[in-house]
Amino acid sequence: MALAEVIPLFPLPNVVLFPYMPLPLHIFEPRYRAMVRDALAGPRLIGMVLLRGDWKSEYEARPPIYTTGTVGQIVHVDELTDGRFNIVLRGSREFTIGEELPPRTLYREARVRWREEASDTLATEAREGILSLVHRYLSRVGRTPTSPRALDHDVDGAAFVNFFAQHLDLEPVEKQALLEEATISGRGRRLAEVLEFRLLETTATGTGPQGRPQ
Repeated sequence: MALAEVIPLFPLPNVVLFPYMPLPLHIFEPRYRAMVRDALAGPRLIGMVLLRGDWKSEYEARPPIYTTGTVGQIVHVDELTDGRFNIVLRGSREFTIGEELPPRTLYREARVRWREEASDTLATEAREGILSLVHRYLSRVGRTPTSPRALDHDVDGAAFVNFFAQHLDLEPVEKQALLEEATISGRGRRLAEVLEFRLLETTATGTGPQGRPQ
């Protein structure tokens, strides 16, 4: 897949996309309908970034965003009769925004620097530690992994860490911090730290599923 120097940006307040992960999206705002149409006519790439700070007061304009994001490629699209879209992105590569371009479309665009793909691996003990923490955390909040062992052996370290980083019920800023870790081992360590903190937090507050006292 060719990576362009300039990509469209899709800022959202609660979504952080990670490489290799699918992301279904319902596209209804006119500016983002235009973005999808333009992406479909080109390399089918959309840069997902997280809104930051007091974005609500500027949402219709150009609210502040984090500068690290992930580009996703449109791998499935349904165009509805009223012009809305249901699409699925597949996360590809992380990027850092170099500069945003002056407005020339309904949506935002930026010149980006592509992060080199991580070349390190996730040690077996780190993988096992993360899996243990995930099981304990999900049990604490009253959930069960759908495939508790599949991810332990069947995928590489990056997909393993990114799966949990994207799909666990973590705060968006926690996910953003995970995304900003450039190495697989570093992201794995940060994920373990987040899960350990969550476990300590729920123990200290004495809360179980839905915040009910245990």
